[in-house]
Amino acid sequence: MRIRVVNPNTTESMTALIEANARAVTGPGVTLDAVTSTMGPASIESHYDEALAVPGLLAAITAGERDGADGYVVACFGDPGLDAARELTDAPVIGIAEAAMHAATLVGRGFSVVTTLARTRGRAWDLAARYTPAGACRGVHACDIPVLALENDPTVRRRVVDLARRALATDGSDVIVLGCAGMAGLCAAATAELGVPVIDGVAAATVLVQALLTLKVGTSGHGEYAPPPPKPYIGLLEVFNRTK
Repeated sequence: MRIRVVNPNTTESMTALIEANARAVTGPGVTLDAVTSTMGPASIESHYDEALAVPGLLAAITAGERDGADGYVVACFGDPGLDAARELTDAPVIGIAEAAMHAATLVGRGFSVVTTLARTRGRAWDLAARYTPAGACRGVHACDIPVLALENDPTVRRRVVDLARRALATDGSDVIVLGCAGMAGLCAAATAELGVPVIDGVAAATVLVQALLTLKVGTSGHGEYAPPPPKPYIGLLEVFNRTK
């Protein structure tokens, strides 16, 4: 099976981190490639960024269909363009927030999200309401470290772990969900320090795609996820015209 992990931002170094964490959980017989969006923002930290990241994501999914990918991971915690991506393929497409939040509900009664900037907290709450039962998400906490600073700021691990410890205490939660693909490398250290499950969505989504492929289950082409009807697109979006 061949899994394509798509980084919807345009920062190659972040793709390398994402790829390393996805490869760490791939099973025998899995070929994994990670790709960086060819258009869009350097990082995704606002609704504006997220909207402008979607065309690049969809182009990467379309290219994956030509290249023979069997499944996809959308490696941004806002899960941008996830529904649209599912309209382009019958392969499984999993977002990292979706995977992490679902996984958290399997190993604890409540989880807390530790994310980057405070302005992204509302999006995390929206996704938790979509993906998990009411009350499963106990809190969303921001360390206020920009996404691209996660790679080089030596205080990141300490700040994230300390914030997660406070979240567990104040929220009464049992599990921590890391709310950014750029935090993936912190998972093992945070789990060891906190003594509770700490879930990285990149790894969780990669494993979930593998599981669906093993079950021979893909995206339904019936109803809402049927291919989008062809129609003209103009201007910068002309390249997205579909003939079928």
